[in-house]
Amino acid sequence: MKINYPIKLLIILAITVKGIHANAQIENLIVETYYISDSLDATDSTQGRTIEPGSVTYRVYLDLAAGSKIKKIYGDQNHPLIIRSTEDLYNNIDRPNAYFGYLINRNWFSGNPTISLDSWLTLGIACRLSSTQYYGVLKTEDTDGSFVGGSNNQGGTSGIPGGILVNNDPEAGIPLTVADGYLSGASPAGQWFDYGFFDASLGHDTTVFGSLYTGKEFNSRIAVLQQGDGVAGITADNIVLVAQVTTKGQLSFELNVQLEEADGTIVHYVADDSVLINTSVPLYIERLSPFLKYPPVCGCLNTDYLEYSAANACENNDSCKTLIVFGCMDPLACNYNAEANYNIKELCCYPGLCADRDIEVVCPSLKKARLLVSPNPAGNQIVWNLIGPDNEDGFFTIYNVSGEKMLQGNWSSVSEEHVLEVGRLPEGFYILQVMTQKGLSLHQSFVISR
Repeated sequence: MKINYPIKLLIILAITVKGIHANAQIENLIVETYYISDSLDATDSTQGRTIEPGSVTYRVYLDLAAGSKIKKIYGDQNHPLIIRSTEDLYNNIDRPNAYFGYLINRNWFSGNPTISLDSWLTLGIACRLSSTQYYGVLKTEDTDGSFVGGSNNQGGTSGIPGGILVNNDPEAGIPLTVADGYLSGASPAGQWFDYGFFDASLGHDTTVFGSLYTGKEFNSRIAVLQQGDGVAGITADNIVLVAQVTTKGQLSFELNVQLEEADGTIVHYVADDSVLINTSVPLYIERLSPFLKYPPVCGCLNTDYLEYSAANACENNDSCKTLIVFGCMDPLACNYNAEANYNIKELCCYPGLCADRDIEVVCPSLKKARLLVSPNPAGNQIVWNLIGPDNEDGFFTIYNVSGEKMLQGNWSSVSEEHVLEVGRLPEGFYILQVMTQKGLSLHQSFVISR
């Protein structure tokens, strides 16, 4: 990445920042192929409803940063909650009134095994038995065997000897007879709350997550499933189950979640950034996460290129085509750069029309001034030092790669070194602008990488 500063003042700094996402609290999205149903599973029939052979049960997990908890999955006016398939979602019609994973009773699986393949939302918990909660975990992380597949059930309504849910299709990984993706753990302390699924006047769920209705899509701008204290993953890598969906079609979704991060900050992560609430308001921070949309959007993840997008969840190197050249693209500025393709207006300097004059003659104060920033890359703190101007106070601004103001304030010349806390800023590329009361303006780039 080429950073252009006023001519002959600062050495052009080249920094490459690859694969950095600004929303590090959601580190990944995992869509696990949990099970693929076969003809034996289709014999489990209630009121004529059966699961079609070839139906795939997916489990959707969010891989969270250490210390983070998920408090809510939701849709709102700006960000719908969408789960859809090209074919109907499956739910067993005999399932009692339990519309979310955390309400499903483990005992139901024995007599009616395909209930364990139902479609639902949850926050961490996949079923319960009395006061014991069973967290959904990847089958590769399941250390206590299975209570779902094969001889662990009664063979469904047809009483199949040896039980059902025995398909060992290699595309589903570990068979359910070996590991079923449930681990027991302590109950979350907070209260559960939901809205937008259940119609009290009708007495039942009116969505595709209930037992009565089938359909291809759930799409809501009002739905909420919330756990008051938040839920973390039961394993050390903090992977949290948020949905199970069974369908014979192609799955897609857009999720929005509220997280409580390790420092107690509440942040809303959304799948679509076409509308974002003012993220500078501490009481309601809203950020885009590329890991809330499926299938994932792949593209350029190298911030050195114009094609980079924070909405990309996976790398496609062929998408990175145009190397960014930061600079002032205003031809009226002294430091106009005809090679720049990414304008940062704050870099422009206007001591007068430059014409063919040397910028050091036009702007003599720049000749003796330097701005130093360390460490670079930075973690949670930077120290900057302005060398040159004497006894001048001023103000500073930190801009992100999009030119948005991320941090600003005043500084005093009483101190030679100025410490800035940047721990609340996401990882990525930034520019520090320092201005004095007399109008001197210097810039220095730095990277935050933790």
